[in-house]
Amino acid sequence: MREALVPAGTRILNSFNKETFVFTHPYEDTISSRMDVVLGKGGSGGGNAVAHIHPETDEIFTVNSGQVMVMIDGQEHYASEGQSITVPKGASHFFRNVFDGDTHLTVTFVTAQQHLRFFLNLARWTSEQPDYFKPDGSVKLLPIALGLNAFRDHLYISGPPVVVQKLLFAALAPIARIMGYRLAVDPRSASRHVEPEHEGSLVSGL
Repeated sequence: MREALVPAGTRILNSFNKETFVFTHPYEDTISSRMDVVLGKGGSGGGNAVAHIHPETDEIFTVNSGQVMVMIDGQEHYASEGQSITVPKGASHFFRNVFDGDTHLTVTFVTAQQHLRFFLNLARWTSEQPDYFKPDGSVKLLPIALGLNAFRDHLYISGPPVVVQKLLFAALAPIARIMGYRLAVDPRSASRHVEPEHEGSLVSGL
């Protein structure tokens, strides 16, 4: 029996973004990984709607209810209940609720990497360490440098060259630790078995 990263159904509210992370399938060692997201009215995702990239994975947004807008490389894409939008790896994107109410999404990463850990880390910071965030909801430089350096090649901000961001985060991460910033969830060690997933299991309801 696979060990869950957190109990299935764990919900953590990011009040900065009106975004609730729902860990509906909290298992690692799979080819793809997925979690659900609930966006409140006016809610956004992606670091308070900061454009970013995932350099090594496609990201699929499947709408369970409501409507979402996903901005991909400067172009708006809309999806309603039962529809999906795929963001190719390396594409600049962010997403926002455009429904007059909650929008429920399933977000799938192909390949999995450690995105569940990364977003669990971010989610726990929002509830346990709100001082890590600016008033506008964006993460302060030192803690985000610590997180992005720990989870290399998972997420980068759109615009600055990735190599520059890597160097900057590597330089700032030790300073962040000295200043008392800590990860809520550490990266796991590499070289663990990857289990296949059954086709058709990528969407989980809320």
